[in-house]
Amino acid sequence: MVYTLTMNPSVDYVVRLDKLKEGLTNRSLSEEYYIGGKGINVSFVLAELGVKCTALGFTAGFTGEEIEKRILDSGIDSEFIRLKEGASRINIKLCSCDETEINGRGPVISDDELSRLMRRIEKLRDGDTLVLAGSIPDSVPDDIYERILQSVSNKNIRTIVDASGELLRRCLSMKPFLIKPNKQEVSELFCREINSDEDIRDCGEALKNLGAQNVIISLGGDGAVLFGDDGGVYHCGTVKGITESTVGAGDSMVAGFIAGYDKTGDPGYALKLGTACGNATAFSKGLAKKEMIQKIIKCSDLKIVKG
Repeated sequence: MVYTLTMNPSVDYVVRLDKLKEGLTNRSLSEEYYIGGKGINVSFVLAELGVKCTALGFTAGFTGEEIEKRILDSGIDSEFIRLKEGASRINIKLCSCDETEINGRGPVISDDELSRLMRRIEKLRDGDTLVLAGSIPDSVPDDIYERILQSVSNKNIRTIVDASGELLRRCLSMKPFLIKPNKQEVSELFCREINSDEDIRDCGEALKNLGAQNVIISLGGDGAVLFGDDGGVYHCGTVKGITESTVGAGDSMVAGFIAGYDKTGDPGYALKLGTACGNATAFSKGLAKKEMIQKIIKCSDLKIVKG
């Protein structure tokens, strides 16, 4: 079973504009509502790929009720902890020439509510996969991901961390199965500019030496590079298309990698499926659908840089 954890889920309000005019009244071309949060996005795409998963996390208030309802309507299992106070956040995504995001802070999580989550995670079994994705609320300790990984370290559980900065750095010593920073996040981790393929190789190998078993470095329109647990280095490019929104594309890549690795055990194929899922989301209004994923993966270009 795959479990995804979203500490701070949201209702994402996507507003499409011809052009954003600051300080003036803007009228939208269209609006859509989606259930957001990196772990939840992973769950939705996994379900699209036929992988059974359970969404974990916290919800609160009327927005939390909507999050749980939409997940249930999608046929995804969930075990959210309902918070006594506050409301799950609303994130505003303004899509015009550029993408502008205004993300809410979310509710306060008490020590008791956090302990309930830890007790649930401790029930995971050998063979399960646990995805820790996204930022954490201000009310949660900075080392929470590290503590979660420690709590399951005595079991044969595949752990995936999709986070940035210190939150990610703290997890590396726990040897996560997969991490997926983008180029900018890698630059910030190592306090250096990433300008060449050699820079990417150096940083990818450094992240593996720090403990990560598989490292995907996302390169945006240039695809992604995987430093695999088999010692191989793989590059998969993107396909051409009209980008609707990049929101959720990275999460879709994580879902595709999980599904691809579970199916074949081949990290190269897993990267190819992950990149196709990321592309499919970028080309869609919402998250990737199976039909588009299958169409894109046939056109994807996978190269083994070092094997």
